[in-house]
Amino acid sequence: MEQTAIRERISRWVDAHREEYLRDVARLVAVRSVGGEGKEGMPFGEGPAEALAEALKLAGEHGFLTRNYDGYVMTADLLPGETALDILAHLDVVGEGEGWDTDPYTAVEKDGCLYGRGTDDDKGPAVAALYAMACVRDVAAGELKKNVRLILGTDEESGSRDIRYYYEREKSAPCTFSPDADFPVINTEKGGFVGSFRRSWAPSGVLPRVSSLEGGFRINVLPADAAAVVLGVTKAEAERICAPLAAQLDVALTVTEAPGGVRIAVRGLGTHASTPDQGRNGITALIALLNALPLAKCASAEALRALGELLPHGDGAGKALGIAMADEISGALTLAFSLFRLTEEGCEGSFDSRAPLCATEENCRSVAEKRFCEAGFDFLGNMRPPHHTPGDTPFVQSMLRSYELYTGRKGECIAMGGGTYVHDIPGGVAFGAAMPGFETNLHSANERMNIADMLTAIKIYAHVIYEICT
Repeated sequence: MEQTAIRERISRWVDAHREEYLRDVARLVAVRSVGGEGKEGMPFGEGPAEALAEALKLAGEHGFLTRNYDGYVMTADLLPGETALDILAHLDVVGEGEGWDTDPYTAVEKDGCLYGRGTDDDKGPAVAALYAMACVRDVAAGELKKNVRLILGTDEESGSRDIRYYYEREKSAPCTFSPDADFPVINTEKGGFVGSFRRSWAPSGVLPRVSSLEGGFRINVLPADAAAVVLGVTKAEAERICAPLAAQLDVALTVTEAPGGVRIAVRGLGTHASTPDQGRNGITALIALLNALPLAKCASAEALRALGELLPHGDGAGKALGIAMADEISGALTLAFSLFRLTEEGCEGSFDSRAPLCATEENCRSVAEKRFCEAGFDFLGNMRPPHHTPGDTPFVQSMLRSYELYTGRKGECIAMGGGTYVHDIPGGVAFGAAMPGFETNLHSANERMNIADMLTAIKIYAHVIYEICT
């Protein structure tokens, strides 16, 4: 089919199915598919299992050939026979957190956007891929020579055990993309460096002291909220010292009375761990506030001072830790202090760093380990290799052409700190679904997708499917 003709037929089909698309996204958003304790037939908990069941039902209603891989993933095939293209998306979501203006699990349309947990990451794009398959089937059925398979997983946010399970049983297609990032084409994903530390001490009765601190709920989310109990400090004193600094750090401060002291809570701005500079870390802000108080000399105070130096507020590049680095292809290292807990007997925490191609065990993990050990912490660090697919492959070039055709923008290959399902798949890339410049509130309150952009994404995906499978 001539390029202009297929473009017009794809565009007409997608525009005519706008309401059905939004309805189907809302069906999946309504499922709170946060990972939980595994059960028989539900390897990642009830929420992801419910989302998988709903997605299987949805794909079946659209006439696709479906299969459930033991509750880990499901597949939807356009045709029987040889598969030329795999599309990998996921149905699990991060927790809702706080600060929403709407119910996180009710899709709400306003201001040209659809709000709800998973609208952007990754239920909206998953349904977009499903609709792209339906579009090509309807407008070019007689031309299709090979199959495209949509693979929907349920553990992307917690380690991608689902997709490993699938590829232990099935081989990957010659071409693979994941609609779990941004346009144009992300052909480079940084490596991962997760560092965990702990320190123990004997309980102390000195005052003032921090008796507890909690912050963060998932390793790959920079936390907005954190709270601590400080004994031996009055509400007035805590507010006098902390309020000016909280304003300087641009976090909201709440001080309330607690038995023997006060509870100090902060709220910053959560974001994905790969983009720490786009958020305001509640843990690091709270530690800065606590270090400004006249704490008595004790092990907990020493630990907090050390962490304030190793992982200071606003340092999303690992400068203080001595691991800041960058390269031309993948960009700069990022670091998010995302989990922390302190009690009367010790503390433990973790940070999530996205490491560029130039990062190694010697210049990254070993350096961080040395700094933490020198500060009196036990440390464990693990690195994951980066992923890079050359931008001149025919598959990548096809995606760039399709992107340019429907957006009028220049297509290019870019790098990101986030990891997707394609990270360990040779030749795989991330491809949309968010357009450049649009803020999706990923992993934060008020997550959203731009409806017009997502309809364009469906058209782009349909065109790529057409090129690959005909």
